[in-house]
Amino acid sequence: MAASRQNRPVRLGGPIFLKSDDPAELAREHRKLGYSAAYCPAVKPGDRERIAAIEKAFAAENVVIAEVGAWVNLLDPDPDKRAKNLAYVAERLALADAIGARCCVDIAGSYDDKVWYGPHPDNLSRKFFDATVENCRKLIDQAKPTRTKFTVEMMGWNIPDGPDSYLRLIKAVDRKAFGVHMDVCNGINCPTRFYENAAFIKECFAKLGQWITSCHAKDLSWITELNVHFQEVIPGRGKVDYAAYLNCVAALPVDAPLMLEHLKTAEEYAEGAAYIRKVAAGAGVTFA
Repeated sequence: MAASRQNRPVRLGGPIFLKSDDPAELAREHRKLGYSAAYCPAVKPGDRERIAAIEKAFAAENVVIAEVGAWVNLLDPDPDKRAKNLAYVAERLALADAIGARCCVDIAGSYDDKVWYGPHPDNLSRKFFDATVENCRKLIDQAKPTRTKFTVEMMGWNIPDGPDSYLRLIKAVDRKAFGVHMDVCNGINCPTRFYENAAFIKECFAKLGQWITSCHAKDLSWITELNVHFQEVIPGRGKVDYAAYLNCVAALPVDAPLMLEHLKTAEEYAEGAAYIRKVAAGAGVTFA
């Protein structure tokens, strides 16, 4: 997907390390780092005054709230834990709507009883698919969001594990408030997708672009062993084709943010952001 006049500026974002609770200071820090998108600052769902203050301060700096994370297991094999997790995600979805975030994001979950996102033989089953459809509908119907979307990320070993299964999930959920959170690295789960990741990225955006609300920025390196082992690394230290990725993000019908994640230090985030900006300059992609 080549750069064109139709491409819009990309909103890059990531975590910040400023120790402050002041919404205005937090918003300015994002701009200081060259970010025009942010993860939702710490706020309790019922704190209307702080929610309004965050929304106002970030809008003043033209920094959008990309996502409200809800990282729990929606398919926990323990029914009590599953019910508690569903209630938590409904609360997070309501917060995302109240603060005007682009999406509330989780993964579909896992039947693994040890690691909440772990592999399990039933994670690609019809049972898993049907349960995920039920969960997504229930959450959306309960929270009734009007300004945000509920999304689940692709994962390498559960549904959705690629653009086709994601498309089937969208059609099955059948809710306008259900969207796509694009993390291409999570979908690269085999050598073919790794070697041909530019083609995989373009396929994801071609099939899912109209529903994409926000994206994650990571990179993957292949650790040489006697089996396949991909490892997340700082953008620029792996093999993900960022020219393809950035052009796809820039060509979306909405300005879906691209959010750096899973790094450890401010220096690592600065390195990743610098690499993305360098690739963008060569690809003709600009930033908001």
